[in-house]
Amino acid sequence: QEDLVESGGGLVQPGGSLILSCTFTGRTDDNKAMGWFRQALGKEREFVGGASWSGAITRYADSVKGRFTISRDNAVRTLDLQMKSLKPEDTAVYYCADSRNKNYVPDKQNEYNTWGQGTQVTVSS
Repeated sequence: QEDLVESGGGLVQPGGSLILSCTFTGRTDDNKAMGWFRQALGKEREFVGGASWSGAITRYADSVKGRFTISRDNAVRTLDLQMKSLKPEDTAVYYCADSRNKNYVPDKQNEYNTWGQGTQVTVSS
């Protein structure tokens, strides 16, 4: 049984939109901040954005500010990543993860505990 499962990836044209969803199971602490990371081929994994345990506090990487929106619903145990105005450079495997913090959203991988298996997003015409 996996703790975090991402879904919603796929192929989209530049300028298009996509919504990724991360479902976290009962073994994942919903009292912790969670984040989205991505890893493009040949590059290091990078922070995309995240939300505090309640979803009231969000944080985004500069590269996605204004284009991506994170929302969280603890009642159904999901963390969504809405992506708009997608660019070819957004192509990557996207991962969700839960952190060790409650209200602070870290941007470093080593501050996250459990990771999903990832979902591929390809932006291409």
